[in-house]
Amino acid sequence: MPKGSAVPAVPVTSEDCEETMTSSQIRKAVFPVAGLGTRFLPATKAQAKEMLPVVDKPLIQYAVEEAYAAGVREMIFVTGRHKRSIEDHFDLTWELEQALEQSGKQELLDVVRRVKPDDMECVYVRQAQALGLGHAVMCANRLINDEPFAVLLADDLMIGEVPVLAQMVQQFEKWHTSILAVREVPYDQTRRYGIVDGDAVDKVTVDVRRIVEKPAPEVAPSRLGVAGRYILTPGIFKELASGVRGVGGEIQLTDGIAALLKREKVHAFRYEGTRYDCGSREGFLEANVELALAHPQLGPAFREYLVRLVR
Repeated sequence: MPKGSAVPAVPVTSEDCEETMTSSQIRKAVFPVAGLGTRFLPATKAQAKEMLPVVDKPLIQYAVEEAYAAGVREMIFVTGRHKRSIEDHFDLTWELEQALEQSGKQELLDVVRRVKPDDMECVYVRQAQALGLGHAVMCANRLINDEPFAVLLADDLMIGEVPVLAQMVQQFEKWHTSILAVREVPYDQTRRYGIVDGDAVDKVTVDVRRIVEKPAPEVAPSRLGVAGRYILTPGIFKELASGVRGVGGEIQLTDGIAALLKREKVHAFRYEGTRYDCGSREGFLEANVELALAHPQLGPAFREYLVRLVR
């Protein structure tokens, strides 16, 4: 977030989700969480990068709460080795809950129980080899059952007054096509993103003509970079199954979407909200500071501390 911008809205929690959206055509979400998190070593040597906390919640919980707020109830985690902590986080912790209940710590007990609402199902599938984001999505194929689904990258922490995936579900219900979350990025950063080009349908929607994975600035077709949120039709699996290797020798989701464009319409959606690149240390620190400032309990005292610090 640029300096001087407004503090983002407080993230939606699972307690608020039922008021946000009660039904959805998107019932399943895929979370590719098999990455090694090498940019955060040594912190990620023995723990999943998705379990790194932003203020008081791990990154993966923000993404799951966003999906739940959009009406998703089946969370599919594509995991790898050393990712057991994610499974444990969304599992029942009977001993902890009993200890909190016996000590009368009802507020903390409620916090623990809200991590996984009773109507939410968590499913885990292994990505045995790190063959790219497209391959990770392919690993969830047999669990999707030929229906549209969401993909959320926990590294991209997305905060919106209306949760970003909920905004995208509304667009899907309008267009019934794959939907890609996009924002304009500086030309010198196009190498970090999938970049889309297309024709504007309205102020927030683009009919995508092509998508290019991490192009150099001089050949980038536009400045519209894809953020870590997708709604995809099951047709994507046919394209990913070809096994074509793209940038970095990996099976890229962007290449699968480019192939899908030959058979189906795809729309890009300019979402409202703030994206923190928590795959980078700088973005992770920015998220911690700004969400701490927005925290209803921690914010006021933390703001006073920062003022004293910069004097």
